[in-house]
Amino acid sequence: MDVPKQEIAAAAARLIVEEGLEYGPAKRRALRDLGLPARTPLPHNDEVENEVRDYIQLYCADTQPKELHALRVLALEWMEHMAEYRPHIGGAVWHGTATRLSDIYIQLFCDDPKSAEITLIDHHVDYEPRMVTGFHGEQVEALSIHVASRALGEEIGVHLLIYDLDDLRGALKPDTQGRAPRGNLAALRRLIEKESG
Repeated sequence: MDVPKQEIAAAAARLIVEEGLEYGPAKRRALRDLGLPARTPLPHNDEVENEVRDYIQLYCADTQPKELHALRVLALEWMEHMAEYRPHIGGAVWHGTATRLSDIYIQLFCDDPKSAEITLIDHHVDYEPRMVTGFHGEQVEALSIHVASRALGEEIGVHLLIYDLDDLRGALKPDTQGRAPRGNLAALRRLIEKESG
């Protein structure tokens, strides 16, 4: 990685961990904060994630594992609520870089895109429909809710991303590092058991 990309990745990592920014906005703000030209090439998310891991190891090693565990338990709870829609957890909560400032992203793979929304309405869950960037960079409908985490003592954003059932096949292809980019209920349970063991 060249020097400006390295600096951007490190600055973005700090913003992600300390302010809870998502990768895209963190990279763009890091570019501005460093006073680099707008056309400066940005680092890839993998490069930023490596810097996030390093930052956590240096500055948050005593608190981050407990925060990550609390987020994974909360994600599991919501995946169980939405089990009929084949939920998969992705992002920082799945990859292990989440902190108390991170939101939870759960992908739902639905036969009918409105069915998950109806489930939330039937259970009197307040949500906000929005569009977010999906796992292929496309805009995807999300149902965003705020959930109290007793373990963390604050509200956490939980985003239920609505995908078509056919999208599930492509969702499980390994990422650029050969890792599973997301996990189902059973995979998340195994991660939590491993942390607790």
